[in-house]
Amino acid sequence: MVPGIAVIRANEKADARLLESIAAWCERYTPFVALDPPHGLFLDISGAAHLFGGEQAMLREVAHAIAAQDFSVCVALAGTAEAARALSHYRPGTIAQAGEEAEAVARLPTEALAADPSIIHALKRAGLKTIGQVAGRNRHELAARFGGAFLAMLDRTLGRNGGPITPRLPVPDLMVERRFAEPVVAGPVIAETLFSLGRSLASVLEGRGQGARILQAIFFRADGEVRRIAVETARPTRDPDIFARLFHERLDALSDPLDPGFGFDLIRISADLAQDVQAGTASLDSGAYDDEVVALIDRLAARFGGHRVAVFMPQDTHIPEAEAVAVPAQHAGAPKNPWRTKRRNGEAPRRPLRLFAKPEPIDVLSEVPDGPPLRFRWRRMLHNVARAEGPERIAMEWWRHQEPQPTRDYFRIEDEKGRRFWLYRDGIYAREMAHPRWYVHGLFA
Repeated sequence: MVPGIAVIRANEKADARLLESIAAWCERYTPFVALDPPHGLFLDISGAAHLFGGEQAMLREVAHAIAAQDFSVCVALAGTAEAARALSHYRPGTIAQAGEEAEAVARLPTEALAADPSIIHALKRAGLKTIGQVAGRNRHELAARFGGAFLAMLDRTLGRNGGPITPRLPVPDLMVERRFAEPVVAGPVIAETLFSLGRSLASVLEGRGQGARILQAIFFRADGEVRRIAVETARPTRDPDIFARLFHERLDALSDPLDPGFGFDLIRISADLAQDVQAGTASLDSGAYDDEVVALIDRLAARFGGHRVAVFMPQDTHIPEAEAVAVPAQHAGAPKNPWRTKRRNGEAPRRPLRLFAKPEPIDVLSEVPDGPPLRFRWRRMLHNVARAEGPERIAMEWWRHQEPQPTRDYFRIEDEKGRRFWLYRDGIYAREMAHPRWYVHGLFA
């Protein structure tokens, strides 16, 4: 019927990504932005409309700004999300004040209800063509015919029992922002804005007795692109110099540099996680050193990522490979278990400098009965043992395994070329295993 029509295959994943990008851009108006798939958004503007000249002016600005990006947009404002959705689809531009939602949606067709198509079809067959006609029916009749979920949705569409929306991103504890009359592109202006916003955020945090642990700088470009730069601190802090330094490190480490494009018309800094600052007196001997280490950890984490800066924490076990675990340094608190001393001053190390995460098997060619090997092959190389010390017997933790685990006998071995190994035998002769296996677990320096 229409030979010249252009047909494009639908791409639901691309549509979802586009909706996400529009939602991110709409966070310039409010951080409470929720998705209404497949093509809708919810914005909770409670307490934000006065920043844009009122509800009517804000509605016009949102519609104009999105339409300027070549999108078809219909907007409406109501006390509940369901009422706003219905009005935006069938009476765009409507502003329903609190308590007026039922009157505003009464003449809308039943298709405006967010109900299953089979329910809409059943309503029409019953002669109920508008929401007002449906609302005028007996509630027990509707509940019996369509279920309690439909009745609850109808109440929300009529402005009753409305609940908060669930934002697509966690709402920050605190945030400060600066809007520009003209988009800015100059690097020094952007850097000065970040420092100024950090100073404003620090004053708010100080008034609340808190410090920021997770900070995020959000750059809203005039063409609709949004960039987010997040940094994290090991301790709660409210020093604007530290904020600026961490953001500078993060920006320098970006593989995709921050491109202002046509300029940023809004820059925001948010404290996604704020915690109480515990007052205390720092030691002159160790406090400064601790502060330097913490500052170094934060800078390295900002540049390389927090998961790449780790610290070893002791564990309550005597199994060699489980005695310590690496955790992100910014999240590591005081260890619950102290480190145990493995040797005294002047003694040879009892544990290798390099411990394998998984012991590697070796082929023992000759050995002393119940003693160390004399010759063994590891990684295709033959080693003749010159010196040996051991065994150090370590039993496995029977309460952690359903089946019994063989006991390990560890030996410190040195070959003819001076290379030193930490070997163990899996099982004791004639007790646990007839033919025990040998492994290399680590290398000494």
